[in-house]
Amino acid sequence: MKTLTMWKLSMLASATILVAACNEEAKVADPAAPAKLNFEDVKTKDSYTIGIGAGKSMKSNVESIDGTGISLDLDVVAQAFTDGLRGESQLDEKTATDTMNEFRKRVNEAMQSKRTAEAEEQKKVAEENKTKGAEYLAANKVKEGVVTTESGLQYKVLKKGSGKSPAAKDKVKVHYTGTLTDGTQFDSSRDRGEPTSFGVNRVIKGWTEALQLMKEGSQWELYIPADIAYGNVSRPKIPGNSVLVFDVELIEVLDAPAKKSAPAKKVAPAK
Repeated sequence: MKTLTMWKLSMLASATILVAACNEEAKVADPAAPAKLNFEDVKTKDSYTIGIGAGKSMKSNVESIDGTGISLDLDVVAQAFTDGLRGESQLDEKTATDTMNEFRKRVNEAMQSKRTAEAEEQKKVAEENKTKGAEYLAANKVKEGVVTTESGLQYKVLKKGSGKSPAAKDKVKVHYTGTLTDGTQFDSSRDRGEPTSFGVNRVIKGWTEALQLMKEGSQWELYIPADIAYGNVSRPKIPGNSVLVFDVELIEVLDAPAKKSAPAKKVAPAK
């Protein structure tokens, strides 16, 4: 979830929301079409650049607040911003300060409530996935061609390779597609149009184990239990306790990353 920093809250509250609180029911007329600006003029170009940057940042902050269930009026936000630039305000200082403090409190409470609800939902999904994952792996292990290792990793050879196998210290070049057990894809080097390279021991345990069993040119389907993948921690597109399915092609074993040699010791000349 995108989190608002205190700086963002201060900026938003002081520049815009104080007026919004006083004008919650106000109706703002549709603005006229913006004037065509002459960007050959340096002052105009500089001014517009500063303004558009501030506007985009403000819009992002407003959208973040909207995600908490607290809605804002962008027309009033724009009006308040203009008032602030002109040194004007429709609120006295005390009302502005009180409104800002109350606004911060509501936003922080709403964000905390949302985080708590999301955490509870993720925990619930992770528990469900733990049961579903065990059932999936139990059914999958008896399928033709599926091999199960001591760690619980399951794999199926789609294409045999004849090259060398990598060691844990090596780097490899691979193509892969990753999905959940229901077929939902969460990542794919193939979709990006080029293979990816990484250290064998720099990935999840299930990958590290499988890669060392493969040979260059081989293509395997991996079924990786959560405890040798990402565990019960939810990640973008991957709920906690998910069994992961990968179609992996080991294209090449690359040289192991070179270790930096220690600098030569300086030896004092003999006297």
